[in-house]
Amino acid sequence: MVRDSHPHAPLAFSGALEPGLFFRGPAEEEALARLEWLVAERQRCGLVVADSGMGKSHLAVTAARRLGGLGAEVAVLSLAGLPEGEWTDLLLDRLPLDPASRTESLRPWLKLENRLRENTLMGRPTVLLFDDLDRAPEDARAGVARLAAAGEPRFATTVVVATATPAGFASVPEAVRQRAAVRIDLPGWEAAVVATYLATGLAAAGMATEYFTPAAADTIQRFASGVPRVVQRLAHLALAAAAGEGLAQVDAATIERVWRELSPPDAFRPPGGHPQSASVPAVPQVRPVRRLWG
Repeated sequence: MVRDSHPHAPLAFSGALEPGLFFRGPAEEEALARLEWLVAERQRCGLVVADSGMGKSHLAVTAARRLGGLGAEVAVLSLAGLPEGEWTDLLLDRLPLDPASRTESLRPWLKLENRLRENTLMGRPTVLLFDDLDRAPEDARAGVARLAAAGEPRFATTVVVATATPAGFASVPEAVRQRAAVRIDLPGWEAAVVATYLATGLAAAGMATEYFTPAAADTIQRFASGVPRVVQRLAHLALAAAAGEGLAQVDAATIERVWRELSPPDAFRPPGGHPQSASVPAVPQVRPVRRLWG
């Protein structure tokens, strides 16, 4: 728990997938601009490809808000781990159907087609953002492929955006890969980007932007291998540790101590510089926490 000496610290680097907390570095701004281009140019399909922890899901929810603000009707659906036969109903739940359409005794696919046709007739783009397409059940992958490849007029203003990892890219349907007008790859953060991210997060929380020393920012980037999710978790844990110890700044030694004490021994082991898993334990081990705050 963060001490009261830094009352706004919990707001910094919380990791919540809120559009307002999305860090807009150069690569992220470029990705959002390319997604806007898809809609403006009425392209049918786009792909976002990046390893776990690189910000695909956060980009999706942020793009949904931005594109919605530009007049599109947007739905975001994570397909990872869904049972067969449920994706269409879940997608319809995310679209603003009127009560009569929602209770109409039609198959879910026909309801979806009707909504897409209605938006097309009104000249309103429909953007369907499918997260984790490479981890989707077979029927969902087939349905997304059908949406991406459809040439009927009712799909004229429909834009399909899907995310996947490089390792799972072969599982993305061929129709989606062929119809994708853009492929957006999210790179890891360099040291300068990490430093800007830290300063931006601290400023948003009302804290001094110099609270992390330059050496601390470099150390975070090195330990995290530039993976945004790991950068965020390390920054949050280091901020909590510094608050608990009453430190005036987070320095490189604090980052190293947090990494050593709050991370499992084999976490983030980087093959060739890229971690296999960017997930940090949501709950640190009890003994190190007591040592830091007790």
